[in-house]
Amino acid sequence: MDTGNTAYLLGSAALVMLMTPGLALFYGGMVRAKSVLNMMMMSIVCLGVIGLVWVVFGFSLAFGDSHGGVIGGFELAGITDPNALVGDVPVQAFAMFQLMFAVITGALVSGAVADRARFRAWTLFVAVWVVVVYIPLAHWTFAVDGAVSQRGGWLVNTVGALDFAGGAAVEVNSGASALALALVLGARRGWPREPMRPHNLPLVLLGAGLLWFGWFGFNAGSALAAGATAANAFVTTMTAASAAVVAWLLLEDRLDGRPTSLGAASAAVAGLVAITPACGYVDTWGALAIGVLAGLLCQLAIRLKYRFGYDDSLDVVAIHGIGGVIGMLMLGLVATDAVNPAGADGLFYGGGPAQLGRQALSVLVAAVWAFGMTALIAWVVSRTIGFRAAPDDEHGGIDEAEHAETAYEFSTMRTAGRGPAGRITEEGDR
Repeated sequence: MDTGNTAYLLGSAALVMLMTPGLALFYGGMVRAKSVLNMMMMSIVCLGVIGLVWVVFGFSLAFGDSHGGVIGGFELAGITDPNALVGDVPVQAFAMFQLMFAVITGALVSGAVADRARFRAWTLFVAVWVVVVYIPLAHWTFAVDGAVSQRGGWLVNTVGALDFAGGAAVEVNSGASALALALVLGARRGWPREPMRPHNLPLVLLGAGLLWFGWFGFNAGSALAAGATAANAFVTTMTAASAAVVAWLLLEDRLDGRPTSLGAASAAVAGLVAITPACGYVDTWGALAIGVLAGLLCQLAIRLKYRFGYDDSLDVVAIHGIGGVIGMLMLGLVATDAVNPAGADGLFYGGGPAQLGRQALSVLVAAVWAFGMTALIAWVVSRTIGFRAAPDDEHGGIDEAEHAETAYEFSTMRTAGRGPAGRITEEGDR
């Protein structure tokens, strides 16, 4: 065991864990004040529900010895062996790092159904979803032969698709799942006629900053060692996110007449999403191209939801789905084994079109599996315990209905005048 690499991986896992509270702030600020707690709780509960599933049997199904390249076994259930290694780090450390990927992926999907989902139904949904949708995709794309177990998943080992930190299993998956969930639950009442603006943009910017911070653990940590590959992933992550912010704001200023804080926050996330599968396989120039494309295309994709009429409340499809597709396909063009010998040369580096085809297949498989299975799970939950909030609850705000709480106690701010010495008095303070 290498203690330095172990410490590096544990620190990276902690950074990725911070992304879920960061996402809760990011999403919470984007919704209306009457449903901010429900939105944030949909992220936070993933830490509990997915954490239990992962430790008990989920990690084993994702990384246990493969059955036909489709799913792992139960030999790693409980993650009980403290001496088992993957490379030169403990399997337990690797398992916790991968857990945080599962948690953030589930939390990402919730943004598609902001303001209208019942919390109990969401909790049941995400518990089933992580088993049926996420774990198989993680096995197919992350379980490398001979790493944790002798035999791994089919996309990474048989097809040879590259995915350094989760373009298919995390980003394309969350985007396709979000689209399915939004279609099953239907649009928010009043959308798109009524304005549904973010209630707290400083909260959005804080959440985006925490996501950016945690993403260095997400991407650079996926090297599983503190070395050159991790350093390259760190550089490309920063480069792509920076390029996406600049490209997004320039286009936004051109199309709408002014750059916005919400645009900047969304752009950063789009760039981080797009570089995720490529960060360990591309150089700085490739990362720059990926970031620019993400900043431009993800913004344009957001505008399409109004044309097609699906209410993806917080733009999960456009930012994570389209961003993930950009990163996965660009790998087939700008990957270079000069950065990482374990990778491949893309079309622009003399590698021919074969790798692009592998990447496209991985995207297609992830999108079809995630969309189809998510739609099925959401439909069953809707027809059994009910997924959509009641109309009155949705109109009045689901924080009170679902949690008996509100994010802001406005009643204490009501005033009836000034008392002695100019003291402001509340109603009832007579």
